[in-house]
Amino acid sequence: MRRMTISALQQASSAACVLATRFAATQMTVRDALNSAMDEEMARDSKVFILGEEVAQYQGAYKVTRGLLEKYGQDRVVDTPITEHGFTGMAVGAAFNGLRPICEYMTFNFALQSIDHIVNSAAKTLYMSGGRINCPILFRGPNGASAGVAAQHTQCFGPWYASVPGLKVVAPYNSEDARGMIKAGIRDDNPVVMLEHELLYGEEFPVSE
Repeated sequence: MRRMTISALQQASSAACVLATRFAATQMTVRDALNSAMDEEMARDSKVFILGEEVAQYQGAYKVTRGLLEKYGQDRVVDTPITEHGFTGMAVGAAFNGLRPICEYMTFNFALQSIDHIVNSAAKTLYMSGGRINCPILFRGPNGASAGVAAQHTQCFGPWYASVPGLKVVAPYNSEDARGMIKAGIRDDNPVVMLEHELLYGEEFPVSE
């Protein structure tokens, strides 16, 4: 069997990128990709709701939830107090009772306040229950480096969460990734952590039909 050379692989990769761009329906920012995907999933399934700090009236710290309050109302787009431990516990409890919460953090640095719920409740319960209790929840928000917000707001938590049995961890780069991953995360019957890069929210990428 022949081995593909590095140059052949590079050519194949370039060709794939050209095809993806050629058949792209539109250019879309990562922010709008996330927003449109959540909108579609909330329309598809009435069990899906979003909660977090400033996700409703303010439309999200990075405007990812823009327009969802007006469309779905305050029962499904829920502003919470500034207590990550509290609203994460509410979200996990809702997931245990058959709903599909999207738990948004202003930044994943603040999710450290709620790590007990994420790890000891959401991630472990499927194993501890012998596969009988699912926790269909999506934890999402900005992660990693940003500009001018100091060390407390710029950590990358990918390796942390990836080391936890029971959690699926995804990190979208472009708009196509963002739409696909958030939809898959919402529909998953077990917990998913979606780490979004703050510096990419306003970047545009092609999105296929």
